[in-house]
Amino acid sequence: MTDALETLRQDVRRWLAAHAPQGWREYCTSNEAFLDLQRRWFATLAGGGYAVPHWPAEWPGGGRSLAEQKVIYEEFARADTPRLLLSFMSTYHAASTLFEWGSAAQQQRYIPRILEGEIWCQGFSEPNAGSDLASLKTRAERQGDVYIVNGQKLWSTMGQFADKCLLLVRTSNEGAKQAGLTYLLLDLKARGVTARPIHQIHGDEEFAELFLDNVEIPVEDRLGAEGQGWAVAQSTLSSERGLTLLELSARMRGALWRIADLIRAGGRENDPGILRDFGRLATKIDATCAIADQFLANRIAGEERVGDASIVKLSYSRTLREFTLLGLRLGGMDAQYHEPITFGGGMETGNWMADFMNSYAWTIAGGSDEVQRNIIAERLLNMPREPKSWTLAGDAA
Repeated sequence: MTDALETLRQDVRRWLAAHAPQGWREYCTSNEAFLDLQRRWFATLAGGGYAVPHWPAEWPGGGRSLAEQKVIYEEFARADTPRLLLSFMSTYHAASTLFEWGSAAQQQRYIPRILEGEIWCQGFSEPNAGSDLASLKTRAERQGDVYIVNGQKLWSTMGQFADKCLLLVRTSNEGAKQAGLTYLLLDLKARGVTARPIHQIHGDEEFAELFLDNVEIPVEDRLGAEGQGWAVAQSTLSSERGLTLLELSARMRGALWRIADLIRAGGRENDPGILRDFGRLATKIDATCAIADQFLANRIAGEERVGDASIVKLSYSRTLREFTLLGLRLGGMDAQYHEPITFGGGMETGNWMADFMNSYAWTIAGGSDEVQRNIIAERLLNMPREPKSWTLAGDAA
């Protein structure tokens, strides 16, 4: 920690003391309240220069080093500010992809709108194309200056609230599956687009499915060349994982007081079994934060390896499940009831049943635990690659 970083930390802390929203968890009990808070909070951050510290320096608040970004997000976590869930895809996935692949005209058209609050979502996964993304079926046929798109997208985060969509489509069936993909920018207000929210088990509607019926997308809204969509999509998917997990780990550490409160409320401060479980959890959370810190240090030093992010993701998802499970156990019968959720409240709200159910999403989202283990085994430990297919000896005979 340098003097400059410590000065930044104190500056951020003072700014948050004056501007962080109060009582937001109690306020966000409906989608309408969630949307209102998210839009107002993003505008406040943009005005203060803290909305997009990861953007280039020519943008307000941009040009921050990774070390500076780490300080900023740690202070947001410490102050328990709302996570920018509504604008997350916009400021990370959409912006990073446009910065890398967008033409000058596309950047001038779309980047300022993101900072003004335009919401983007991601249209990659489909009912039969999730972990095997290259097998997607949504079809785009070029007719003159437009593509005619037909298909369905699934698990589009905040898709029902979004204005624009990062859309991966198939323009060819020739050659390798990846070679036939093209990357388009979709206006969700276009004719033929239907967005339907997906109701989740704990009461939230974080995702949507998108139906595309003869939707016209101008060729000028293509990123990269036709057939280059797979390469563009890899840039999108690698845009944010490290810092996001660092922030989430810090938020989990900051929420340990909720577990401690349950122990005190139950008069179990001297229960050796409970103290053992609490100690193990606190140690695992500290280890997850240390792993995230080391990942960031490696990235800053230019020493990041393929698979390092998977270690952070796997550690966080497993520890989060243990955190919410211990809260659910300690909460007793009261914690078993399904209380109204805090929309956009994260995974450590103290609504233990909802938090516990929500924690399982993180063992899938962003790459399942099984996928992360494969990456770690194959790319870091140099173990044999998992076979693409296999046949039982009896079937082969």
